[in-house]
Amino acid sequence: MTIRTNTPNVLDNPPIPVQAKLAAAWTSFMFFYIYVDYFHLYKPGALDDILVGVVFEFDISSTLLTTFLVSMSIPILMVVLSMTLPARVNRATNLVVASLYIPYSVINAVGESWEWASFYGLSIGLEVLLLAFILRSAWTWPRTPAVPAGPATTDLRQ
Repeated sequence: MTIRTNTPNVLDNPPIPVQAKLAAAWTSFMFFYIYVDYFHLYKPGALDDILVGVVFEFDISSTLLTTFLVSMSIPILMVVLSMTLPARVNRATNLVVASLYIPYSVINAVGESWEWASFYGLSIGLEVLLLAFILRSAWTWPRTPAVPAGPATTDLRQ
């Protein structure tokens, strides 16, 4: 008599390095960041304002566009920095930058009408959620126990 057992194959779930989690979160953040700006162009009057040289009540100038470029380049660079910086510097950099970008993300809703609350609430909420994930991942970065320093002894007789 043969007994059949249905044992499901368990999917392998290897641990993901913190650096990869951070880079993926910054990449996701950048997609939201870019698409929120892109979809903003569909708001009535947005393109008209751009055509007359105004963005968010500011006159379009090289200074304004340079400021926008700098504000976009920081999270863009965080993708590669999260994968390449040494752990201690990486952790500190992610904690500082993500902390600064939470209020920066929230400020994007200033001056918007309640008609657009769902758009900005959802987009900013998701951006802040990703930034909170970055903060949590960096804050809880696993530590390895330090190896006590002492004289190294090598016994060649073993």
